[in-house]
Amino acid sequence: MTRCFFVSDLHGFQDRYRKLFDVILDEAPGAVFMGGDLLPSGLLPETSTEAWHQDFANDFLARELEKLRVDMGTRFPRIFVIMGNDDPRFHEPSMQAVAARGLWEYINERHVSLGEYSIFGYSYVPPTPFRLKDWERYDVSRYVDPGCVSPEEGARSIPVTESQARYSTIAGDLKSLIDGYDLDNSVFLFHSPPYKSVLDRAGLDGKMIDYVPLDVHVGSIAIQRFISEMQPSITLHGHIHESVRITGSWREQVGRTHVFGAAHDGSELALVRFDLENPQDATRELL
Repeated sequence: MTRCFFVSDLHGFQDRYRKLFDVILDEAPGAVFMGGDLLPSGLLPETSTEAWHQDFANDFLARELEKLRVDMGTRFPRIFVIMGNDDPRFHEPSMQAVAARGLWEYINERHVSLGEYSIFGYSYVPPTPFRLKDWERYDVSRYVDPGCVSPEEGARSIPVTESQARYSTIAGDLKSLIDGYDLDNSVFLFHSPPYKSVLDRAGLDGKMIDYVPLDVHVGSIAIQRFISEMQPSITLHGHIHESVRITGSWREQVGRTHVFGAAHDGSELALVRFDLENPQDATRELL
């Protein structure tokens, strides 16, 4: 059996990371999945010119993981990491540098193997109201919900071509990502949750823009369709912090696919524990 941990949306809070590292040391899982929004807030660069130069991945995370690797030796787990929409892509080289040291595996838009399982990572989310657009893409078309800012507007820490901003979609990316792979034993590490699920429920009740009511479900239609049609074994999601509090659930099953969420709007670390071979027995704990 392969015991796994899943966390997401830690947003650079060192106390949450220290809880995670402590429980990794105590329980020695075989794999740890970290689902994006891992760095201090991406909004900081708009108010502090020094924020671009803060290298949280190398200055804190790599240092602590090095200590953990020394303490655990051969028990040190494989760690799979993606970034999220609040993580400036400017810091992607730092994430890759930590990967080059063998401390984690950066898997955005990549495939790796874990025993008999295929692991895929994908960071992008549909358009949000927020200004940082590094990890936002149109979902299935160029439609943007009321109140949201299109990927062609907003701010980016790394420029992209006009064509990329205008025509790239999550649906298209997922088709390319899985091309040629067997998904019978697969795990997908997403930042966005699927649309109209227990994991994408935003606190937008009763809110309107120009007399148009806002959709309280803000996940990805492309990811929802992907799960329903392709039926991977397990999908992991973050992004919408308040969803579990509103819906009362952090998991659901879509056909054979077990769908888990680790985003949390409290001060605790939300830790999902699951076994690759028996995902029905997964648990979620606030530490």
